[in-house]
Amino acid sequence: MAETLPMQAPTLAGTLFPAAGARSVALRNAALVVAGSLLMVLAAKVKVPFWPVPMTLQTLAVLGLGAAYGARLGAATIALYIAYGLIGLPVFTNTPPVAAGPLYLVGPTGGFLVGFVVAAAVAGWAAERGASRLRLVGGLVLADLALLTLGCLWLAFGAQMAGGVTGVGFAKAFAYGAEPFLLGEALKVALTACFAGAGWSLIGRRG
Repeated sequence: MAETLPMQAPTLAGTLFPAAGARSVALRNAALVVAGSLLMVLAAKVKVPFWPVPMTLQTLAVLGLGAAYGARLGAATIALYIAYGLIGLPVFTNTPPVAAGPLYLVGPTGGFLVGFVVAAAVAGWAAERGASRLRLVGGLVLADLALLTLGCLWLAFGAQMAGGVTGVGFAKAFAYGAEPFLLGEALKVALTACFAGAGWSLIGRRG
């Protein structure tokens, strides 16, 4: 029989940091969002040697925050992280030397940033459903696929490239924006599922 996660509703973060009353819940959620957004900044700047290309920890943080926070709070956390960059703070992976700001989202990686929000929401939705570990993994895979799909589609057809070119075509977008990262993404999905299960186990629930 498959091991099961909690059968509905309470998120991992909400269970670890309980709050009573609307004001307490709002303050807790605000603190979680800020802490999670700062974790995203750190994850964007950490590069891990890997094959075939080095990887950052951003996707791991996105999936982990979604799985721990739930859909709404997870998506809000990633949206706040993106907002830092939109106002010019150098929070994205390649800032500097690339300048942050509103125009950054129309560049090659803009679709992946939007995909982060969607991925956190999907991962959170999967975690909130409880059910089996297998279903959680399936939800995390779906979240990661949504991220890569949005990123590749934007890179292929909408990204503003040097020289005024729009997009690089789907073949190049997949070759440079997805294919080299697939092994790393699979590892991040597996790690997120393990961390979520371990978190519930630490608070006395099956994971």
